[in-house]
Amino acid sequence: MVADALKLVSDQGALNQGLIQQGEEHILFLWFWLGANWLIQILNDLIFTTVQTKPVSTELPFIECGDPDKYQRMKQIPSPRILATHLNYDCLPKSIFKNKAKILVLFRNPKDTAVSFFHFHNNVPSVPSYSSWDEFFSEFMNGKVGWGSYFDHAVTWNKHIEDENTMIITYEDLKENLTSGVKQIAEFFGFSPAAEQIQSIVDRATFQAMKDKAQETHGAVGSVLFRKGVVGDWKNLFTEAQNKEMDAKFKVCLEGTKLGAKLKYDVYCKA
Repeated sequence: MVADALKLVSDQGALNQGLIQQGEEHILFLWFWLGANWLIQILNDLIFTTVQTKPVSTELPFIECGDPDKYQRMKQIPSPRILATHLNYDCLPKSIFKNKAKILVLFRNPKDTAVSFFHFHNNVPSVPSYSSWDEFFSEFMNGKVGWGSYFDHAVTWNKHIEDENTMIITYEDLKENLTSGVKQIAEFFGFSPAAEQIQSIVDRATFQAMKDKAQETHGAVGSVLFRKGVVGDWKNLFTEAQNKEMDAKFKVCLEGTKLGAKLKYDVYCKA
């Protein structure tokens, strides 16, 4: 999975370098395995509401997925554009930083991330499945799952948490106060929706509203992409030993860091 994505980015390197042009109003958001469709909904709605521009392309916004001609098509999409990726910071196209694209990074607590990714693998026919949760947990903790180690991603992004044009938000904060989250995202990207527009965007971006339209918007995989949308589902699968192993890993990698504080591990990941 990672190797195929890197090959696509590498093979299209020349185009990739020019994917984002200086002075254009591009949007790039980064995510780790989950929450992408939620942010796509919010960002598309913000663009349409404030700029009055409807999405003009059905192209999947992930820069590492698709056919060899994808970058040429993506370059034709009028600004502002939404681009997305699963790739680690060090693998991103240099034009993203050179031309100062705005980067929105979404993180979810590692325990719920693991559980959500496990269900994704076991419910989407086109990706490898696992015989048990225990098998998947072991692979997850060793960074042997698609897109690599959660903790490697987190450690890297923690180094860039205060970079210019970068904003890190958490799944849990959006769940706790979606209105506040939409306002922060709008401000970060320079959108100025009115209060009633914010509320309409929030109403359309609730989990239930998106789940109700999942088959219409995402077809057969809709029920997989919008499974539960809750915080704390990890409690249904983690054993005591797995809890202790994840707690120890978090302590080594993220305790005392700014991203670690933002993830509120003691609030969301302690039994």
